[in-house]
Amino acid sequence: MCNLRTYCSIINWKEGRNIMSRQGNNNSDKKTSKKIRNLIFSIFLLIVSVGISYIYFTEQKFNNVIYPQVKIEGIDLSGKTKEEAIKILRDNFGDAILQKKINIKTLNRNYSISFSELNAKYSIIETVDEALAYGKTSNIISKFKLIKNPNLKELKLKFTYNQKPLEDLVKSIEKDINKKPQDATISFAGGKFQVNEDVEGIELDSDKLKKEILSSINGKINGDINIEAPMKTLKPKITAASLKQVNTKIASYSTDFSSSSEPRSTNIRVATASINGKVLMPGESFSFNEVVGERTKERGYKEAGVIINQQLDSGLGGGICQVSSTLYNALLSGNIKTTERIHHTFPSSYVGMGLDATVDWGNIDLKFKNTFDYPIYLEGYTKNKVVYFNIYSNSELAKRAYSITTEVYDKIEPTIKYIDDPTMLEGNTEIVKKPSTGYRVKVYRNIFENGKFISKELVSNDYYVPINGVTKRGTKK
Repeated sequence: MCNLRTYCSIINWKEGRNIMSRQGNNNSDKKTSKKIRNLIFSIFLLIVSVGISYIYFTEQKFNNVIYPQVKIEGIDLSGKTKEEAIKILRDNFGDAILQKKINIKTLNRNYSISFSELNAKYSIIETVDEALAYGKTSNIISKFKLIKNPNLKELKLKFTYNQKPLEDLVKSIEKDINKKPQDATISFAGGKFQVNEDVEGIELDSDKLKKEILSSINGKINGDINIEAPMKTLKPKITAASLKQVNTKIASYSTDFSSSSEPRSTNIRVATASINGKVLMPGESFSFNEVVGERTKERGYKEAGVIINQQLDSGLGGGICQVSSTLYNALLSGNIKTTERIHHTFPSSYVGMGLDATVDWGNIDLKFKNTFDYPIYLEGYTKNKVVYFNIYSNSELAKRAYSITTEVYDKIEPTIKYIDDPTMLEGNTEIVKKPSTGYRVKVYRNIFENGKFISKELVSNDYYVPINGVTKRGTKK
């Protein structure tokens, strides 16, 4: 047993020594691995630190300069400071643009304005600031990428100028060039017409010129801007060719004013003269009040009898209703379309019933329109206290003739109201308001062609209101 115990002890001792030996080796390996890991991590930190430093210092190099591949108007400004970039752009654009001119050619003269007069300039400083700021707000990695692997960034200069000098130049050209057309004129003397030729006008097409100038001012330095001024030809409203179509009298009418006072006769002469020579082109309208004008002392009118509130009174221009009525009858005989006409309160002495036309400035007018294909020429004059109106146009219109007839189909007698007046002697009377008989009357136009009756048409249906009279009679014994 002793031997066996001894043997066992020896075995156990050997095994214990082997175990302790293995444990020691394991501890040594662990220490070695840790050292390696620490070394690798230190190297990694060093590499990262170096990389970050490189990125940082690379980015810092471009902190106050423009990033690579940034161009303005095609000029590469990579790595340039603000001052350097501004100088480069000013050398290329700043002074050169001020030497450019805008040349405008017209028919008889050339006009020029320089860009310096327009205060023309590029937005150099603003655009350089934009170029300098490009990419600077990004994070550091994005900035590094823009530096090491840049993309092309193109910027354009903004071009500005003062438009007012251009507008002033266009107005100046207008003033020099624009000429109004001159209408042909026609006069009648010695039984013959004399036609003076029309003259075409010319006008600068200002809107088109402005658009062309503005579209040409693009800031590019490629020489002066040359523009031919666009012009418009202005045709006269009345041409000699159209007036030469007037060759025949198509209507006439006259009335007598021999019983008129001198003031009334003066008014008739003044109003008639203002109508004489008036030309009405096809489609045009005529207004008696517009042509004759306001009846004032300054224009030669005098106080004379006029109808006011159904009574004969005195007023400036009294008597010119005879002028409008005479003209109206000439219109009726010439088949000229009347568009506005009002008869008097009671019949007139100088024309038949239904044939009068009253006028009153600002209130009542006589208007007519030329519906023919030819011009109308009005001749009006006075002679030996007779007022005449002749209407002329083309001989084609003379193929038809017209006569005017009237039909009084109703007569309304007025009443007279008597007022007793104890201050007047018995048997004496005084007319306060003169009575006037009322009438209903139709006016017809009879149409003839080559002397043959064609038709009859109703022109107007007038009603002259009866005016009741008022008379005072004395009752005093």
